Amino acid sequence: MVQAYILIQTEVGKATAVAESISKVGGVLLAEDVTGPYDVIVRAEAGTVDDLGRLVVAQIQQVEGITRTLTCPVVHL
Repeated sequence: MVQAYILIQTEVGKATAVAESISKVGGVLLAEDVTGPYDVIVRAEAGTVDDLGRLVVAQIQQVEGITRTLTCPVVHL
């Protein structure tokens, strides 16, 4: 399994709704509102890097209110 943190910027006032919507997407382990340069941080997993990319582009980025995402795959060094 490939896991990643997805850092999300949202439209003003949309962070809570975005986090709630994303938390229902398959493969999403956790979605929380945060403060700072990003509004929501998501922990997600998928079978492969390609599957992770499809999860982000086809499902997460389609949630209304998202303006930008940054995907940070977890590595085990």
